[in-house]
Amino acid sequence: MSSTHYPIFSVGLALLLGLGSCAPPPPEPPAPYGPVPTEAQLDWHAMETNAFIHFTTNTFTNLEWGYGDESPEIFNPTDLDVDQWITTLKAAGFQGVILTSKHHDGFTLWPSEYTDHSVEQSPWKNGEGDIVGLVEEACRRHGLKFGVYLSPWDRNRADYGDSTYITYYRNQLTEIFERYGPIFEMWFDGANGGDGHYGGADERRSIDGQHYYDWPTTIEMVRELQPDPQTIIFSDAGPDIRWVGNERGYAGEPNWNTIDPDTLYAGKAGITDLLNHGTRGADTCMPAEVDVSIRPGWFYHPEEDSLVKSPEELFEIYLTSVGRGSVLLLNVPPDRRGRIHEIDSANLLQWRQMIDSTFARNLAEDATAEGDGYRGGHADYAPTQVLDDDPATYWATDDGVTTGALTLTLPEPREVNYVMLQENIRLGQRIAAFRVLARVDGELQEIGTAQTVGYKRILPVDSVVTDQLIIEITDALAPPTLSRVSLF
Repeated sequence: MSSTHYPIFSVGLALLLGLGSCAPPPPEPPAPYGPVPTEAQLDWHAMETNAFIHFTTNTFTNLEWGYGDESPEIFNPTDLDVDQWITTLKAAGFQGVILTSKHHDGFTLWPSEYTDHSVEQSPWKNGEGDIVGLVEEACRRHGLKFGVYLSPWDRNRADYGDSTYITYYRNQLTEIFERYGPIFEMWFDGANGGDGHYGGADERRSIDGQHYYDWPTTIEMVRELQPDPQTIIFSDAGPDIRWVGNERGYAGEPNWNTIDPDTLYAGKAGITDLLNHGTRGADTCMPAEVDVSIRPGWFYHPEEDSLVKSPEELFEIYLTSVGRGSVLLLNVPPDRRGRIHEIDSANLLQWRQMIDSTFARNLAEDATAEGDGYRGGHADYAPTQVLDDDPATYWATDDGVTTGALTLTLPEPREVNYVMLQENIRLGQRIAAFRVLARVDGELQEIGTAQTVGYKRILPVDSVVTDQLIIEITDALAPPTLSRVSLF
């Protein structure tokens, strides 16, 4: 081969290998800002809606809080059908179920070797039944995750208030995890003392709620019982997810996933508002869970059959929980037959139809997206990244830039009622304020504003017919990111 051919060969090889390309490499991704969610927290966010089940002796005494002196003989559902519970909940779109395995009255829905106050002493199935086992098995069979609530307060136990009760409580936690795991969420209630039967003492007992339970040791025990997949632990103060501060079905505006755990203590002024909103720029990621019941009470009461929340009320709760970046935990209590009541079931299914029909078609699926000032001017961070369904791709601004805007143009005018935004929260929650503008009759008008976004924000906007919208981030703690923008 002649020496004159070497340069041609070298250039051709370089082009073939892409070595001669002038395209700049993409800039580095934005550095994570503040505390970022764990994989378990990300998985929890993605569930969006879970069901709570309250069913025990209270169902048969018509009480919300049993005193602890109820005879196990009263627990006798006439037509219990756990499969009906789970298939109904799955059809309503729930991804997981949390079962109240022991409420404050101390009655356990499984045959615990540590107490006689359980289903084992009831006439149901001649003492051979196990509600926890039935629910766990039905959840696995129908593809739902299984979680547990085990009340730390026990109005039946004679030793409640003594250190021996803590051993008892931890023994039962161990039973639950070893018999029925994996547990996707462990729900620790904040109730901690008051009037009770207490083995016949029939008195009021107070405890030191900050120290009596020794929660750090109990939480570490749960971590050891199930390290993988990691159980999400709920309580008023986390450590993984926090109470939202109310039982009415809404997260705050703003709703920060971050909070300072040192600020969460009993008696603190404004604690419910703090839980409801979280804390901007705090150092711990502890998102809020929205717990609410489909009925006025947590347990079934026949006089509440006419008070079941309507599909429209449930839809509004969906918008103020999931639609504000939280997860909805909706309580659906079985009745005395041991079935989800027909009214509850019908309303749940109509609610799911409302959600599915409202968000069936993303009006921006064939839109174009443009904007200036995206990260490094590189396509990897361009506005077009918000139009796909891949949460790993996202629009982002340059370092030091905490505002920005992107414009979505539709092929033709369409009626828009909801704007859905999602941040790339793997990099931290950043957006603190935004607004939405729409082009109507050739003029831009503001149709909605809000504060935080988080995992998902569904913003109801002034209904307009438009072919162009602008999403403007007006405040952020760090360079903002958006992984998805959808219109409905």
